[in-house]
Amino acid sequence: MREPDEIDVPVAGGALRVLSWPADGPVVIAAHGITANALSWAAVARALGGDVHLVAPDLRGRAGSADLPGPYGMAAHADDLIAVADRFGVARVPLAGHSMGGFVVAATAARHPDRAGPVLMIDGGVSLGVPAGVDVDVALEAVIGPAMRRLSMTFPSEQAYLDYFRQNPALGRYWGPELEAYILRDFTGSGSTCRIDAVRGDAADMLRNPPPAGFPLLWAPRGLMDEEGGLYRAEQLTGVDAELVPDVNHYTILTAGAERVAERIRLMGKLAEEVGRDQ
Repeated sequence: MREPDEIDVPVAGGALRVLSWPADGPVVIAAHGITANALSWAAVARALGGDVHLVAPDLRGRAGSADLPGPYGMAAHADDLIAVADRFGVARVPLAGHSMGGFVVAATAARHPDRAGPVLMIDGGVSLGVPAGVDVDVALEAVIGPAMRRLSMTFPSEQAYLDYFRQNPALGRYWGPELEAYILRDFTGSGSTCRIDAVRGDAADMLRNPPPAGFPLLWAPRGLMDEEGGLYRAEQLTGVDAELVPDVNHYTILTAGAERVAERIRLMGKLAEEVGRDQ
């Protein structure tokens, strides 16, 4: 598979960095998780095999978009995704979102109902049931743990940064070149590109004011440390159009589970094309 194109898209406050895997099929925009970056979608792009033109931004405050200022939160990300749709000339764009990205795409559909859809959420987007008054840092530590702690850490080299990730059993067991490339996209030379104020601002919005999430969900049975019992449990998903992807964790649903995610994205793209022809 060819390397994705790197594109800057004008948004409020500057330019949003976007990865584009060109294809003849429909455009689908994919949003990543709270401390992730656009390369988290590389395995899905490969699994799509050119059937879908996958477009994934580095969300505001991360990786190639780290210099974009606030305000942060779901509304800002939603407007950024619509700016990406405009850049690619798509009047109504299908959206897929992983982890926090699930909340981003749900918010985009709620804020721009005439521009977004269909929507697929991937191990995110459904309320986590965090009490409204809880301290954001306490909630982040409880939900994402080591991913949050690394944002204030420094590392002497690329190898040290990779080694930190490799200690996580949710990642180290599944190591490969795509995972290394994804991790190094986030490395500044001393630490993470993720702005802590962006992560905190997004988390406050995502946890306290989750958008309506009446969209299909793919979910993982294992969590952020590869533990049994993932971000969601079956009893939390009553009434949700939820499909369990077997034998994956919160991260590997986009790698080991890439074929299933790609299959659902293909279906979204076909549906979007059919709706466009009927209009």
